[in-house]
Amino acid sequence: MKPATAVVDVHGIYKIYTEFYANPSARKTIILVNGSLSTTAAFAQTVKYLRTQFNVVLYDQPYAGQSKPHNHHHQPITKEDEASILLELIEQFRADHLMSFSWGGVAAMLALAQRPARIEKAVITSFSPLLNEPMIDYLEKGLTHLHALDGDQLGHLVNSTIGRYLPSLFKRYNHRHISSLDSHEYQQMHAHVHQVLHLDAHCQMQCLSAIDIPVLFVNGEHDAYTSPEDVRLFAEHLSDCQFVTIDNAGHFLDMEHKAAWLQSQAALLGFLQSKPLRQTHYRPQMDVLHALAV
Repeated sequence: MKPATAVVDVHGIYKIYTEFYANPSARKTIILVNGSLSTTAAFAQTVKYLRTQFNVVLYDQPYAGQSKPHNHHHQPITKEDEASILLELIEQFRADHLMSFSWGGVAAMLALAQRPARIEKAVITSFSPLLNEPMIDYLEKGLTHLHALDGDQLGHLVNSTIGRYLPSLFKRYNHRHISSLDSHEYQQMHAHVHQVLHLDAHCQMQCLSAIDIPVLFVNGEHDAYTSPEDVRLFAEHLSDCQFVTIDNAGHFLDMEHKAAWLQSQAALLGFLQSKPLRQTHYRPQMDVLHALAV
């Protein structure tokens, strides 16, 4: 079943391409937030299980995918802009849940910190509050390729680092997508990575205490870039959070193999369909530790 597509006006500034997968029996709607350089195609595997229980909304950022032809690209947009776009789409599609992937977690959490009244639960996947050594190394190399507008080398970098566990077919699609982007897309990502590396603006921890809904963090066991250990720092700042580690998976989780897909399905549906418990502050125990693109 193909989604209903539309180009939605946001604040009279942006035109956003959207896809809506309707489920006639669903009572809830979930909106998905892409990672950097990616498009709605990045969620092809995720939609397969979410659409069985929910209405699902996908969208392309103004600078990406099928939103590109409808917008001007005079300068990069900020993560605050992306959060504002997300908040407007939440209202327009009456979304109840939110899920983000990778760098989409920045805009997602900035939006959640504004306490959108409709959102009941959120899932943040493949994201970490820390820039560890592997991530810094990856970003610094990526910055060089982005500055040179070298999509070919950037594609190889992504596939050899965060995408190392992807099947070979997905790696080919990934490289084809990344190497054929428009110059403004590389400039958009360059601006964001430069800000992250030099202005300490990766994750604004001080705003997280405003998030007052249950949040599930999902990370891959073998993801050295947004590791299951690092993500647990969020427990010090959020009043109601849970953590799931997908066995034998890297950064791209349900795209990597069938077992990871099944674990991701069970984790997300179990969390989103469970009845909320009274909030308690999670304290981690010391012994418990597409186009695809970023």
